[in-house]
Amino acid sequence: MRLELVTIVVDAYDPAIEFFTGVLGFELVEDSPSVTSAGGRAKRWVVVRPPGAQTGILLAQADGERQAQGVGEQAAGRVGFFLRVDDFDAAFEKLVQHQVVIEGSPRVEEYGRIVVFRDIAGNRWDLLGPK
Repeated sequence: MRLELVTIVVDAYDPAIEFFTGVLGFELVEDSPSVTSAGGRAKRWVVVRPPGAQTGILLAQADGERQAQGVGEQAAGRVGFFLRVDDFDAAFEKLVQHQVVIEGSPRVEEYGRIVVFRDIAGNRWDLLGPK
């Protein structure tokens, strides 16, 4: 058994793809036309994942008011995603260069270096690296 995908609801596909591939360095695994299960409206099946990872993120464009209200609130304001990197300084600098919203300053905890950032939808992530 393995966890294959998790979903992040976004406002629009293309800016989300650019954020995850261009800023975070994820791979675009799939971008295929599809239709919604409710109503058959056109959508896309968009999957990104970190290089070498098995688990991916399904980027789902909000469809309707209820889903639009959930954009940026995947974890109800908590940090809901955790990105572990080998080179914390390089990853942090890339976030800064792309003007990603960063909460606070990097700090060192028992489990390594950490800083909280927000993805393009507004969800909170921990960027984690070695001490």
